[in-house]
Amino acid sequence: MSPINFLDLPPLLSACGTIKLPGSKSISNRILLLSALAHGKTEIRDVLLSDDTARMLDGLRTLGVDVTQAAPQVFHVQGCAGNFPVKEAELFLGNAGTAFRPLTAALALSGGHYKLSGVTRMHERPIGDLVDALRELGTNIDYLNNEGFPPLEIFPATLSDADRISVRGNVSSQFLTALLMALPLLGREVTVEVIGELISKPYIEITLAMMARFGVSVKRNGWRSFTVAAGSRYVSPGVIHVEGDASSASYFLAAGAIGGGPVRIEGVGSNSIQGDVRFADALASMGARIAQGTNWMEARAPQDGKLKAIDLDCNHIPDAAMTLAVVALFAEGTTTLRNIASWRVKETDRIAAMATELRKLGAAVEEGADYIRIAGFGNEDLGFRKTSGTLPPNPKSNILNPVSGIDTYDDHRMAMCFSLAAFGTAGIRINDPGCVAKTFPDYFAHLAEITRTVPVIAIDGPSASGKGTVAQRVAAQLGYHYLDSGALYRLLALAAQRDGVALGDESALAALAARIDIRFAGEDVWLDGVLVDEQMRSEQCAAAASKVAALPRVRAALLNKQHAFRRAPGLVADGRDMAAVVFPDAVLKIFLTASAEARAERRYKQLKEKGMDANIAALLQDIKTRDERDTQRSVAPLQRIPGASLLDTTALNIEQAVQEVLARYREKQAP
Repeated sequence: MSPINFLDLPPLLSACGTIKLPGSKSISNRILLLSALAHGKTEIRDVLLSDDTARMLDGLRTLGVDVTQAAPQVFHVQGCAGNFPVKEAELFLGNAGTAFRPLTAALALSGGHYKLSGVTRMHERPIGDLVDALRELGTNIDYLNNEGFPPLEIFPATLSDADRISVRGNVSSQFLTALLMALPLLGREVTVEVIGELISKPYIEITLAMMARFGVSVKRNGWRSFTVAAGSRYVSPGVIHVEGDASSASYFLAAGAIGGGPVRIEGVGSNSIQGDVRFADALASMGARIAQGTNWMEARAPQDGKLKAIDLDCNHIPDAAMTLAVVALFAEGTTTLRNIASWRVKETDRIAAMATELRKLGAAVEEGADYIRIAGFGNEDLGFRKTSGTLPPNPKSNILNPVSGIDTYDDHRMAMCFSLAAFGTAGIRINDPGCVAKTFPDYFAHLAEITRTVPVIAIDGPSASGKGTVAQRVAAQLGYHYLDSGALYRLLALAAQRDGVALGDESALAALAARIDIRFAGEDVWLDGVLVDEQMRSEQCAAAASKVAALPRVRAALLNKQHAFRRAPGLVADGRDMAAVVFPDAVLKIFLTASAEARAERRYKQLKEKGMDANIAALLQDIKTRDERDTQRSVAPLQRIPGASLLDTTALNIEQAVQEVLARYREKQAP
């Protein structure tokens, strides 16, 4: 992974709005394949455009199926009744299980010679149960690498007259789906017996519903066996629509439950054929307020703002249950998600991955073969607090943004689930955010549409311009947190002097910056547990700070400490690159300045009031020297960036400057 391949999500304050869902991946790929296997031409509307559906479309075209795109999300497929025009081909299907497994079954019964492969993770996902069931029908399939796993080579075969085959149900429901979708190609009655418990039953419901839309009704004996009648054949329904993706809906419904809401999703509702719509029931059991219609659902936070832990069998919502694992962080008590063994054989081992990443956030987690248990922090003012449960209480009082970020394992759902952790107090870093392209390429843009970040007012300006005093008073009037970024560099300079680190040793200073503990309490400042108010405000310390602040690695090391000050309800930050580098998404960016003479006079008065010796001519020269150095430095030079509002305070007193900043902020906040 590239070191710059990450997305920093700022802390989120609230969620409210409406999202139109993209089409369901599961339904899109089923309909695309059924359209190819059918008699007649099918128009498919609202197809999901993603990596997984692209793999199915590429595969069908490689097989000679006539597929045309009539509009951005509309495709026309000329069915070939299961007789693929191309009889010898190699198909690369990425990590798309909804393409790989069904195509394996269809091609095994089609009389051609094919090789099917995917990415490394696809070659680690089991397919042996499906191949064993197909071999009962006389198919000729070889493993090209490891027994029981892709890649595969399929040869023409003389099929048997077997009328009964079996498949295990406790590994992946995609095996049964693949068999059921392919069996009508035989033209005779065949029964599939399910051995063991069938997991992810809602996805079989989707398969059966889609087959019925194409004219094939499957006789079922509960979840124990499924019979495809003799003479079954697929016939195009003409025009068919893809439902919105219920799994994708889970992230936005969860955002509404955590972030206040209401958040409404359009595209699925009470009439949906997708099992993951029952995710809304799980949220309701946690206390969220849920409303829904035939084609929409809506979520709000509990009336008292407190989500409650649950103990849930998640067989009915296998993918959406991942979202609950992150929602559990915001709940009071310990949440247990059971019957999720299928997570182990998905795009990654999702139980292990989820546990690993939750622990990065300070959560107490227990994992088993088919369950995960998470002790919640609770939700208080959209932050976290310690809570009790069956697991030990979580050791941290808030979620931190780990320097390394949340790893996503090339798994789209990991990235989307953990984006919800940005509702914690410090935001979150998502590594490899582009993996969401598998099912929801525009996910982060849509999340931004319905969420409000913790607001930041960034006040930049030259030395002695009064920005610190103005920023502190603005923060006090708004009830916001305050960050004096210059203090961080002064504190680092103090720590360097204390530890004997040379001010030019960039590597040692960066390491020191990462490990020092800085705390602000009103006007008091603490460095590694020691009160250092007077030392950090000396002219000597200020000069040393200016030197260390020019070092790129030092600035990078202090960036996370600066971000940590961004907490609800808001932040006022002052410095020299707050708007340009540290908080580029600040609601209001102020460049506060004054003439060098006015700044020297202000500094002179400050020093005299403290009983300190001062020379105004020397102060003026020092300010001019710092201005030149700060504006000329190669890293984050002092400048007014585009979009920053200029505020010249040469002729203003502090109170006038404060009121001007507040007026400009109110103007920005106005609807």
